[in-house]
Amino acid sequence: MNRTKKLLVLILILTVTILALLSCRAVPFLESLTSAANDSTPTNTIAASLSTEDIVITPTFPREASSASQPVTLDQEVRENNLIEIYERINPGVVSVLVRTQSGRSEGSGFVIDEEGHIVTNYHVVEDGEHLEVGFPSGLRAWGEVVGVDIDSDLAVIKVNVEPEALHPIPLGDSSQMNIGQTVVAIGNPFRLSGTMTVGIISGQGRTLDSLRTSPEGGIFTAGDLIQTDAAINPGNSGGPLVNLNGEVIGVNRAIRTFNFTEQADPLNSGIGFAIPSNIVKRVAPALIAEGYFDYPYLGISTSRDEITLLDQQELGLSHYTGAFVTSVVPGSPADLAGLRGMQDLIIAVDGIPVREFSELLSYLFNYKSPGDTMVFTVLRGERELEIEIVLGKRP
Repeated sequence: MNRTKKLLVLILILTVTILALLSCRAVPFLESLTSAANDSTPTNTIAASLSTEDIVITPTFPREASSASQPVTLDQEVRENNLIEIYERINPGVVSVLVRTQSGRSEGSGFVIDEEGHIVTNYHVVEDGEHLEVGFPSGLRAWGEVVGVDIDSDLAVIKVNVEPEALHPIPLGDSSQMNIGQTVVAIGNPFRLSGTMTVGIISGQGRTLDSLRTSPEGGIFTAGDLIQTDAAINPGNSGGPLVNLNGEVIGVNRAIRTFNFTEQADPLNSGIGFAIPSNIVKRVAPALIAEGYFDYPYLGISTSRDEITLLDQQELGLSHYTGAFVTSVVPGSPADLAGLRGMQDLIIAVDGIPVREFSELLSYLFNYKSPGDTMVFTVLRGERELEIEIVLGKRP
């Protein structure tokens, strides 16, 4: 009996000792868990370490955010205030251009560029106009006179004789500094709704359209380096400004691409609009004011505007699929005199600058070159790489 009591006492002592050891090892573990979950010491260690405030959960379902977690509200307010300020600053310099011709009348847009009364618009707005009437947002109306046109870029300059205080020139920005995705604003008079503002982005650069000029051989010249935008442009916006968020004109709205038309056969916006870049305006407008015309550099070649596909490369026997493939050369042209060959030559660089497609060649030509300048073309002819110097002429 005594032996049994001694055994029970021994078991009890061992149990107490083991529990004490386990409790000593558990305390540091709980303390380390608490410090990792929260820098402050909680009153209830276990509850604090398992609190939902300390556990980051990524929900897999939508949840409604509190008003305190919506910084977009401030961003929207700033953006709206910016757009309002741009409109109030720019709209006084945007005009309507009412044109009367023998067949009726039409209306476009334009904008003031200086304090002498010069206004930029599209050539196709004033084409065949017998009387031009310019309307200002202030309500002022004045007769306008065309001082120069450029049918290659589809630009025209009008002059009005009004008091200087009635004029609000809009500055021209640097279109080469704009990037795809940047916000732009179009202001004009679509469907004769004066002072209309639309907002979008630059959705493409370096686009090409047919020029309004026909070559002596019967072909059509190309207008290049156009800006593509999804800002809504409709009939009546032609000639109006495309503006960046600094309030600078970076383009002149020219055309839209669409398959939708109104009952009156007017084209409707489809999200594909084109504007003449301001850097072209900077070159052309002063010449129109001074001389009445602008001379474009001339090569005398035709190329495919489409990119070269792998199938094209195979069928044409080309070693590259990037570049501007010369389909024909005008006899007696600068390209012909320099030795370029149609259906043989692939232009891969100009003045050491790589050319991936024809539009890049045009952009460089129109922005940086003039008649009489010399250009060095890097050409692939079969397997051979050639450098050909061409002295540029002027478009006939």
